[in-house]
Amino acid sequence: MLELVGVRHRYDGRVVLDIERFAVTPGSGIAIVGPNGSGKSTLLRLLALLERPSEGEVRLDGVAVAGAAPRRRITLVEQRPMLLRGTVRENLEFGLRLRGIRRTEVNRKVETVAARLGITPLLQRRRHELSDGEVQRVAVARALAVEPDVLLLDEPASSADRAAAQTLFRALAEERARRPLTVCLASHQLEDAYRWADDVRALAEGRLSPVTPENLFRVELPSSGSGDLKHVCVGTIEIAAATDKTGPAILTADVGVELVAVVTEEAARDLGLTPGGPGVFSFKASAVRVF
Repeated sequence: MLELVGVRHRYDGRVVLDIERFAVTPGSGIAIVGPNGSGKSTLLRLLALLERPSEGEVRLDGVAVAGAAPRRRITLVEQRPMLLRGTVRENLEFGLRLRGIRRTEVNRKVETVAARLGITPLLQRRRHELSDGEVQRVAVARALAVEPDVLLLDEPASSADRAAAQTLFRALAEERARRPLTVCLASHQLEDAYRWADDVRALAEGRLSPVTPENLFRVELPSSGSGDLKHVCVGTIEIAAATDKTGPAILTADVGVELVAVVTEEAARDLGLTPGGPGVFSFKASAVRVF
């Protein structure tokens, strides 16, 4: 089991992660959700032993660990992974060769993992010939090829289209069915997180949240009369919340995971809807919580 115990981590004196315990049990599939800046990437880097916590311990099978030795069991694929010089095939082969695996077995593993991730046509390409989404899939394939005990993924489908994302998560499911692989993934794609993960955990301001919201908004609630609607903007989205609270707050809007609207061509013209243009959705006030 991989876990953080009594961890408090700082950057430039500022606490960015404050977690009493975060355990990743063998064979589990965990999704970490939360807004930008909530500490998801930092948590993954600590679990990957790439950084030491300012306070507390990272434990593997109950023993505090640090250094490079246990890293062979844990692999992190970051959101913007770096590929080695050479072809995609050479990238997939690299870790296997370092482990002294025979050429015939290297070829078999490369072909198998490439097929699972749908990157077989890319094997002879180089980095500059790949899209960002393809780079992500190659990096995940490279990680799966060396068969780590724990695979940590930071937004692995952020640059992927829907078909590529489905291929990725199907490959992870197949690998977990084949052997006791532990996967811990940070994602903004909540639909994917809820679909594939056994356990969904939320981070807010570096702490584990008692709720796992579908949508999370940080706002500054203005002062107004009791019972009046308070209008706040999150980027280009305006939210009207009925609450007596003022000052900093986090709103969650339970609107599900994906919004789909079916309109006629005539309605689209009348509403002035264009690809990439602004849109407005409304929901019941009872679907908004303030805490």
